[in-house]
Amino acid sequence: MVRTGEVRRLAPVVLGNLVLAACYYGAAKVGLLEQVVIAGAVVTPLWPPTGIALSFLLLLGLWTWPGIALGTLLVLSTLTRLDLAGIGVIAGNTLAPVCACLMLRRVGFRTELDRLRDGVALVVLGAFAAMVISATLGSGSQVLTGALPPGGFWRTWASWWAGDAMGVLVVTPLLLACRLVRLPRDVHLYRWVEAAALLAAAVAVSLVSTRSSLSLLFLMFPVIVWAALRFQLVGAAPCVLVMSVFAISGATGRYGPFAGRSLLETMINLQALNASAALTALLLSAIVTEQNAIRHRIEQLCQELAEVVDRLAPGEGRHWPPER
Repeated sequence: MVRTGEVRRLAPVVLGNLVLAACYYGAAKVGLLEQVVIAGAVVTPLWPPTGIALSFLLLLGLWTWPGIALGTLLVLSTLTRLDLAGIGVIAGNTLAPVCACLMLRRVGFRTELDRLRDGVALVVLGAFAAMVISATLGSGSQVLTGALPPGGFWRTWASWWAGDAMGVLVVTPLLLACRLVRLPRDVHLYRWVEAAALLAAAVAVSLVSTRSSLSLLFLMFPVIVWAALRFQLVGAAPCVLVMSVFAISGATGRYGPFAGRSLLETMINLQALNASAALTALLLSAIVTEQNAIRHRIEQLCQELAEVVDRLAPGEGRHWPPER
């Protein structure tokens, strides 16, 4: 009986880690489709597995960390043989999201992302601060083993850090938003039309701004603002993902506004664009969500006050608040 109980307790843990490892591996394969080589090291402008790993840790718990290590091991096994540098990469890719989760829990982070402080915490702690760990361990281990020349450390480190940070900024809010999606009821037709128009606008603007030789990347931001104001994170996060995919494709293909630039210039412009778009969507969505929650709470309090007034003076509550 004891063994049966232990198996039942361990089964969800094992299954959860295997699911995470599979998702990590699949996302890595997608991310590697747009890889670049800097100083002999393979990096990606956007590393989706980091965002997936942090989402699992935040939603399910720290017990899913073995799935991150297993997923990283599976990815490395398809790229190169496992050595000391690979162990450093596994350690960094595992510790970074774990530390991000611990720091976010420490400051009272809520996965609903319904407060401005939650958006700021995810940006500063989850993306920018924690991903220093993976970039440092990954790049440092390759330098120590001779897989990367010392002169290429900082370029590789910066690209590694930016790719992991973008994975958190772009993918984690999207997954957290998907968790909150519910089948809408009594939604007016114009809302569906507006959502479809928003998606079409995101694709069209992304296509034009990343394919045109003119510098039109700024056209993405009105669409992000539209999505954040009208649909909050549920609408803004997919728009950022669509725009990021188009921008990465243009940067790695060196066409549109990225044509004729060096690899360093291209990566700087790309990461600045992705970071600005993700920050705008995340923070503006959090502000609007927080304001909507405050307004809803005030309406509830007014309704409760009207009920109290109605009990004390029947009929008066209907005219609350009094007209001036």
